[in-house]
Amino acid sequence: MIEAGKPGQISWGDGNWIFLDIGFSGASGARGKTCGLVIGTSEPECVAFDQAKARIVQHIVDARSAVNLVIEAPLSVCFTRMGNPAGRSIERKDDGTQRFWFTGPGSAVMVAAMYLIRGIMDAAPSATIRLFEAFISYKKAGARSDHRQEASMLRDVVMRSREPICIVSGDPLKSCPDDELCSAFRVIGLDCGVPAVIVL
Repeated sequence: MIEAGKPGQISWGDGNWIFLDIGFSGASGARGKTCGLVIGTSEPECVAFDQAKARIVQHIVDARSAVNLVIEAPLSVCFTRMGNPAGRSIERKDDGTQRFWFTGPGSAVMVAAMYLIRGIMDAAPSATIRLFEAFISYKKAGARSDHRQEASMLRDVVMRSREPICIVSGDPLKSCPDDELCSAFRVIGLDCGVPAVIVL
């Protein structure tokens, strides 16, 4: 079962955590390694999407306790009362910059996350999967991501409860009280709820 992770569950605990800075590229070789992956205390790696998906699914299938899965991609979406896409509160910065879930890279990694979640569901694991979103807000438009470093940084924050960390959950994700907030996966028939977001 996949469920939305809650703020109170963001604690290292038994270390059954997976951190994924997800990418979606059809390029071959090093250029195709667009996913940063950390499983538990393992060394951070840069891998292709298919490798990340296979490793994550296998880890979850083998798990004997709940698995906490953190994905750096939009895992919830917002719409206005009229049904138009709306930015979430975390996607606007004070300096006026915006990184909306429905534009550019946000949409691409959200699709990648859909295929990963579908793969997990199809594997029918017995363990509960608690889903968390990561939103790394310091990225600048056009800047290249260091996928391995970002996955490692997410683990470091959870493992050591290091600042800066901000956890946003539920209604505070809405920019307007009238907006509708829901799981990004509802559109493919998998409503996992709205995960807590770790904002860095």
